[in-house]
Amino acid sequence: MHCRTGLKIFGEGEWLEKKHKTKRKRHSWRKLHLGLDLASGEIVCSDITKDDIGDPTALPDLLDQVDGPVSQFLGDGAYDGDPTSDLLAARFGSTIEVTIPPPKNAILSTNEAKDPTARDCHIADITARGRMAWQKATGYNQRSRVETLMGRWKTVIGPKLKARGFENQKTEAKIGVGILNRMTRLGRPNFERTA
Repeated sequence: MHCRTGLKIFGEGEWLEKKHKTKRKRHSWRKLHLGLDLASGEIVCSDITKDDIGDPTALPDLLDQVDGPVSQFLGDGAYDGDPTSDLLAARFGSTIEVTIPPPKNAILSTNEAKDPTARDCHIADITARGRMAWQKATGYNQRSRVETLMGRWKTVIGPKLKARGFENQKTEAKIGVGILNRMTRLGRPNFERTA
């Protein structure tokens, strides 16, 4: 499962604002992309990109970090389209379950009658049963776990990057991932059968 959030860059701009009592026209942001393993609750891939990089463009570098098989990919509507589905099938095989909500105005493919794609099935299911029923049936409602992860990130690590250089910001994000993964491992219960 993949998600992203914006992190504010803390640096020279804020120092200048305080010194000269001025307002900047625009704040600078970085996109934090995280991939969550739903079974373990751990972050399995992460990256920081500049705010002009789209989610599908960042996906190949994220997938390079994933060790082992992937059976399901949940992503938001930004990933809708053949390039994402093709990339996931090429990396993890054609059996990967790709769950991406199509936009409200999505139309079925021209091949839908003979060879429907997973996207065609999603569109038909949403049309027949509604978006909420589709989310429940496909497990897409598990994205709430990703939103919880983002909330944990901003609470524990913080909503700002402190490093000024782009490569250092990437390192800062990797350290944050390590911290949250360690907290996740420490907070998970261990079960032992006694009888």
